[in-house]
Amino acid sequence: MELKAMYLYAAVLAVLLCSSVNFIQSPTDVLGPVALLEPTPSSARDFGAVVSDAPFAVMRPESPDDIALLLGALSSTAPSPRATVAAVGAGHSLHGQAQARDGIVVETRALPRDVHVVSARAHGGDDDATVRAYADVGAGALWVEVLEECLKLGLAPPSWTDYLYLTVGGTLSNGGISGQTFKHGPQISNVLQLEVVTGKGEVVTCSPIEIPELFFAVLGGLGQFGIITRARIPLQLAPPKVRWVRAFYDSFETFTGDQELLVSMPEQVDYVEGFMVLNEQSLHSSSVAFPAQLNFSPDFGSKGRKKVYYCIEFAVHDFQQDGSRADHVVELVSAKLSYLRPHVYSVEVSYFDFLNRVRMEEESLRSRGLWDVPHPWLNVFVPKHGITQFKGLLMDTVSADDFEGPILVYPLLTDKWDGNTSSVVPAAPDGVMYIFGVLRSTDPARCGRACVDSIMARHRRVADEACRDGGGGGRGIGAKQYLARQPSPARWRDHFGAGWGRFAARKARFDPLHVLGPGQGIFPRTDSAGSM
Repeated sequence: MELKAMYLYAAVLAVLLCSSVNFIQSPTDVLGPVALLEPTPSSARDFGAVVSDAPFAVMRPESPDDIALLLGALSSTAPSPRATVAAVGAGHSLHGQAQARDGIVVETRALPRDVHVVSARAHGGDDDATVRAYADVGAGALWVEVLEECLKLGLAPPSWTDYLYLTVGGTLSNGGISGQTFKHGPQISNVLQLEVVTGKGEVVTCSPIEIPELFFAVLGGLGQFGIITRARIPLQLAPPKVRWVRAFYDSFETFTGDQELLVSMPEQVDYVEGFMVLNEQSLHSSSVAFPAQLNFSPDFGSKGRKKVYYCIEFAVHDFQQDGSRADHVVELVSAKLSYLRPHVYSVEVSYFDFLNRVRMEEESLRSRGLWDVPHPWLNVFVPKHGITQFKGLLMDTVSADDFEGPILVYPLLTDKWDGNTSSVVPAAPDGVMYIFGVLRSTDPARCGRACVDSIMARHRRVADEACRDGGGGGRGIGAKQYLARQPSPARWRDHFGAGWGRFAARKARFDPLHVLGPGQGIFPRTDSAGSM
């Protein structure tokens, strides 16, 4: 281990103390046996495919200690570090947040991805069997791998993302939301313990009790304070089946009113989401994973007079062999909803297939050449009072005729978000906010770089308008962006608002030389923090 540390330290020192790293023909020329590799095209690409910043080198660590050696060297070398480090998991960032121009990218998928499930049965009845159940998971594991392993024991985490082919460390660094969030909170509210390598190169185990400041800092911390290497996730009993329901609407107010009714019934309903239906393609693509015939053929109107429809989907867990309880709950709940009669559809699927539903949509998009394309997405948390205004702003930038991709709209409850974490949600006096997710795929044959740039500029204008404070008679809504890269450090300070002081203090404590997370653009390198 000491020899390996010497090799790595010498290599990093060579990178740091030279005004340019370009004189080195290959990272392996300097690094010897240490796993720093030549960058590949994928090192400068993410799912968004709108930003491409190439690193100098790539690290595929075998253990957290490898990362600690790297970060320790970068943070201790005099006079100041000249390289930055970004951690990348499955590469699903949208705006280059996991890239490091002329720095080092750490590929966390190379870490051990084991999933160790611990389930201690309590002394009560069967309902208490999972009180102390949890999974210790390598942060490079995909959520689908966690699900597969936990289901072997009839268990599962309570909170999910819609797409399961993301890493544990990746979603915990951002938030992690889906239709279960109203009930269980985001994934960052469902963590018991973390192992983290700080920006100073320290391997630390932390929890709400043990070093809580680091624990809460890295949850939703955008990779600014440390690299998550392991996580302990609480588990609950997993239902064998799910009753999955979709209901259609032609009124935005009725659609959102029924969604809020559903999230007020957490004892009966386990999942709530919704989306806009803009055109025939939107209806078809959103139904790829839903294994039931939809006899819904709406009139979308003519050009200039387009009509938008809406769909609520909710789910009820089914623990009964015959499905009688879930069917009964769906019947009672559906009777309270004001959907377009008779357009409610229900189907029973396995729990795994339900959680993995977006995989089928991915395969459909791949078959049409619309997966590995630019994704100029916009995700915004909007307080309930501003959702109608936000929808108006959004639809002014969307052409319903040729829009490709879903626009998700569903409510979340702010009290399910732990205010100690680094995540940011808007002020919502009634405790309800909505996620608007504009998940657009662009066909390069019809939308080139100039077109993508135009979409992003329109999204920026929408976000700027929506995120302005609405106090004092202003037109702003007080929304907050999610999964976004702000255009400047000043905009990041606006984004964090009153929480900026705490965020900056955490950076000063755990990554004082600003080594980590350069792609976010939150803490640009200064003379005192080093510069490449």
